[in-house]
Amino acid sequence: QVQLVESGGGLVQAGGSLRLSCAFSGRTFSIYNMAWFRQAPGKERNIVTGISWSGDSTYYADSVKGRFTISRDNAKNTVYLQMNSLKPEDTAVYYCAAGDRGLGRTPNAYDYWGQGTQVTVSS
Repeated sequence: QVQLVESGGGLVQAGGSLRLSCAFSGRTFSIYNMAWFRQAPGKERNIVTGISWSGDSTYYADSVKGRFTISRDNAKNTVYLQMNSLKPEDTAVYYCAAGDRGLGRTPNAYDYWGQGTQVTVSS
């Protein structure tokens, strides 16, 4: 069974940076497309960014383009989210997700989820 464990969340001031990590275990990491979603209180879970199994394709939500970077290390079974120039509106629980049905942009495209890590950006 696939397990995903996120780390790296925390409290940061606006304009600061954080790096989230998601450790994958249980199956062959290199065949899974990976994504980061986020969910703020009272709001839907929305995609932030995704990366294909090979790393050749990526997707970014308009709200994070130019500020966030997704990457993966297939040798370490880990996907990363580098977040720069953080804004208060980036405050949310960030979830790592894995799926093998294409680089989808909705939660139902992913089969496995981490427990989430809180990111809070103060103004």
